[in-house]
Amino acid sequence: LPEGNVSLYRQGDFADLCRGPHVMNTEALKAFKLLSIAGAYWRGDEKNKMLQRIYGIAFPDQKALAKHLEFLEEVKKRDHRKLGKELDLFSTHEDVGGGLIYWHPKGGRLRTNIEEWWRKEHFKNGYEILYTPHIGRAHLWETSGHLGFYADNMYSPMEIDGNDYYLKPMNCPFHIKIYQTSLHSYRDLPLRWAELGTVYRYEKSGVLHGLLRVRGFTQDDAHIICTPSQIDEEIREVLRFSLWMWKTLGFTDIKAYLATKPEKSVGEPERWVTAQESLRKAIEAENLVVEMDEGGGAFYGPKIDLKIRDALGREWQMTTIQFDFNLPDRFDMSFVGEDGQKHRPYVVHRALLGSIERFTGILIEHYAGKFPAWFSPLHAILINVSEDQAEYVKKVKSDMIDMELRPEVDLRNESMGYKIREAVSQKAPYVCVFGKNEVENGSVSVRKRGEKDSVTMKLEEFYALLKEDIKLKR
Repeated sequence: LPEGNVSLYRQGDFADLCRGPHVMNTEALKAFKLLSIAGAYWRGDEKNKMLQRIYGIAFPDQKALAKHLEFLEEVKKRDHRKLGKELDLFSTHEDVGGGLIYWHPKGGRLRTNIEEWWRKEHFKNGYEILYTPHIGRAHLWETSGHLGFYADNMYSPMEIDGNDYYLKPMNCPFHIKIYQTSLHSYRDLPLRWAELGTVYRYEKSGVLHGLLRVRGFTQDDAHIICTPSQIDEEIREVLRFSLWMWKTLGFTDIKAYLATKPEKSVGEPERWVTAQESLRKAIEAENLVVEMDEGGGAFYGPKIDLKIRDALGREWQMTTIQFDFNLPDRFDMSFVGEDGQKHRPYVVHRALLGSIERFTGILIEHYAGKFPAWFSPLHAILINVSEDQAEYVKKVKSDMIDMELRPEVDLRNESMGYKIREAVSQKAPYVCVFGKNEVENGSVSVRKRGEKDSVTMKLEEFYALLKEDIKLKR
């Protein structure tokens, strides 16, 4: 075993493998608290009996317990399921199907903002965008090996014209089929092909969790197809690109994990050596903190995982940069080299954000719903003091939309205090109030998110301020 030791925990007649931590006896647990009781299926399988799960925590002193309880309270406040409902971003519907996400208008706008930025930056970095089908015949999944090794995570087949079709669990085979539509020379490589591709994977209902664990999701997949001489530069570039994206999104605490060749693997040994060395050099070039996972690579290739820490200090595994020595052989991929002979290309899978759904859930919790203006679904909520300003507010909204800004209006016949409280609860970067004086002077009373006081400024000044926020990604 790579770890060298295996730990067991025993209580009475019960013994189980475990990581710990453990204490010799309860004397070490000076402060404890039972948190909740919930039902849970044995091993997360809804076919098993429902059990009662008791959640509790224990610490060596009351101070440490109090600190952790504060942390748990903040986690509750930031729960993406709670904020998703309060901000009207998304929903799920058990009567239609668990783990399937419905994006509401504001959630759709948030997702669109991220995806449009994602596409723009991928084009800048030399990627082409693909679109592929949601289903494929059994023959495709037999060739790729998914039916042999991944069938338990795939949905049951649909029979169409005498053939079995499956919802795709991954995008990779479709990209390879596009590659095979023509003969490629070494002069054509590298190819960088990306797709925001929706995939479907069966998850037991007991493990579904908001946006973080779903059954249908969109992956920001890409495949880099290149020659051996191009590997080092391609890996350096994709790692640099990934780090830049995370930092732009507001995540700066990033750690790399390098997983190397396991005992059982496919692919030529020299390719493993080349790939692992390329990954290592890329990490060193970016001065990243790295943790080695010896033997932790997939059977088909080594990989880099990037883990980020959010505002609460929680670590999330996000980006994966993964070599694949399996699919190129299974699909007999080739390119014509300088010698005029056919050669096997290197294929690198990479997902920078991972699943758009999971990423959005983490993004909501990281920012507690207070999104930066550049990708916020709302820029400003416009409020009138009385009916006299209603038409003016509608005109301001129209002007903002023409400037590609994202306003929302509240013209209800409610008290100002109520409308402002409602607007603040929506966590938009700005709340704008228009009364008689503002209309006469072409100005606006602006309240910035997180601040109690309002500032009156010309409308042109407010537009400039908001555009600057977007330009500087703040």
